[in-house]
Amino acid sequence: MGRKLKIAASVPFIAAGALFIGNTSLFVPTPSGRAELLAHRGVHQRFSQEDVGNETCTARRILPPTHLLLENTIASMDAAFETGADIVEFDVQPTADGQFAVFHDRTLECRTDEKGVTREKTLTELKSLDIGYGYTADGGKTFPFRGKGIGLMPSLDEVLDTFPDRRFLIHVKSQDPEEGRLLAERLSRLDRNRRSLLTVYGDDAPANAVKNVLPDQRIASRGNLKTCLLRYVAFGWSGYVPEACRNGLMFAPSNVAPWLWGWPNRLAARLEAANAKLVILGPYSGGEFSTGIDTAEQLAELPPSLPAIIWTNNILDIALLAKRPVVLEPPDATP
Repeated sequence: MGRKLKIAASVPFIAAGALFIGNTSLFVPTPSGRAELLAHRGVHQRFSQEDVGNETCTARRILPPTHLLLENTIASMDAAFETGADIVEFDVQPTADGQFAVFHDRTLECRTDEKGVTREKTLTELKSLDIGYGYTADGGKTFPFRGKGIGLMPSLDEVLDTFPDRRFLIHVKSQDPEEGRLLAERLSRLDRNRRSLLTVYGDDAPANAVKNVLPDQRIASRGNLKTCLLRYVAFGWSGYVPEACRNGLMFAPSNVAPWLWGWPNRLAARLEAANAKLVILGPYSGGEFSTGIDTAEQLAELPPSLPAIIWTNNILDIALLAKRPVVLEPPDATP
């Protein structure tokens, strides 16, 4: 074999070695800290996630209750933080009087004792509703939370005032850019340090509207999240962190993340340098819906001291399994 042929034959091996050296975590120090935990909906009534879609009434399919807390309430958020959450995700809906209610649904009939569109009610009207009215674990034979959720729907202001130094992921549920502008106006009243603890998440139109008003606000729009992940898959071998990832979040299902360039420590270091964070979701199995890291088995598959945020729907168990200091025990009483 001639010299040129030998050189040509060695090129693939040299390239493979360069890729390995440039993306392995072997030469990156193992982080001494721990993963952070994000409690989706705080401590809430869990539900069957089979065939869940955007319009599924999850209150009609809850699992048998083991505690008395309802999602998107002050009590559920407080319990999540006390249990070990670093971040709590909650949902916001605009009200007819220009405020924001913390509530998941576009309409009221799934969870409450009222019908209609959430945004067509004033905050006072919404706070008079029973948000536990529609929950059932047995197909409608019993409704264990009826009468126990009256007045528990908080406003955005109440949440931010109650937890002035806590981190939140604020989920805008609509595709309305005006909602984003309204939210940005509300957040603009906060100082920069307070806003640095908040991330706005949702569809492109409202999330980008927030960014247009508040350029330094961290957002995670659906479009950016998709672009961030796909472009990193395409170009991350070079160490490049796409613009869509910078100053934001990278969402990755737990069965996809190990295939990302630099997983886990080098990837985290690249994102940290870009002021971004990796968020680990539950396994992806097709479609748009992804669960959280909700079981001991799923948690055990992640590397120890993972430098990322772990998204969970089961903060009570996952915080304990992650050996976080737990000061709140789940209530024994079943309603």
